[in-house]
Amino acid sequence: MTEYTPVTTTTATKVPTLPDAQTVLDVKHWTDRLFSFRVSRPQSLRFRSGEFVMIGLLKDDGKPLLRAYSIASPAWDDELEFYSIKVQDGPLTSRLQHIKSGDQIILRPKPVGTLVHDALLPGKRLWFFATGTGIAPFASLIREPQTYEDYDQIILTHTCREVAELEYGRQLVDQVKNDELMAELVGAENLQKLVYYPTTTREDSPTMGRITTLIKDGTLFGDLDVTDFGRIKFI
Repeated sequence: MTEYTPVTTTTATKVPTLPDAQTVLDVKHWTDRLFSFRVSRPQSLRFRSGEFVMIGLLKDDGKPLLRAYSIASPAWDDELEFYSIKVQDGPLTSRLQHIKSGDQIILRPKPVGTLVHDALLPGKRLWFFATGTGIAPFASLIREPQTYEDYDQIILTHTCREVAELEYGRQLVDQVKNDELMAELVGAENLQKLVYYPTTTREDSPTMGRITTLIKDGTLFGDLDVTDFGRIKFI
């Protein structure tokens, strides 16, 4: 004989419902300060490579805690990728850094942003200057076929304090250049338009210095053999 316990207001436990929930599919910790994660993509979500969305978790009081995160994956990807710093006492990242596969996060499906192709000026060469997790929107754009159709050369600079913090960008560029789908979409020869220029500001590496300094003293252009670059005025 099976015994049933009736659910009453005293025995039931109210479980908060996560609004706009998406499932965490993969988490990778690059250093003790940086991590990336991939989540499911809402079927209704349409975005342009380079845009951002609001993501977050529920607070203890049941209210959502949201922050703007650039989407690091391209518009054609079936999943959404994000790249984040870890702030131990940060309201969101102190908790977000502990997510694992199968967990859920809040994702508001309303992408916005102006770092998109519609807002970029035409030209021969496209420069992406990134520091730290600021590489995220560029991670999306260098996987966007239109980038290779519109420009003759795409230069991604990435400056971090330590060498290990550059690993996300290094692996990303290697992946793009060896991606069979991207080669099929834009041509393997066009993927060679992508140039990666990593620098560090603290730990020794082949190229050291803040990117602003390397621009001003001409080191960047000399290293990349860029001789047809116009005069730059810094304010």
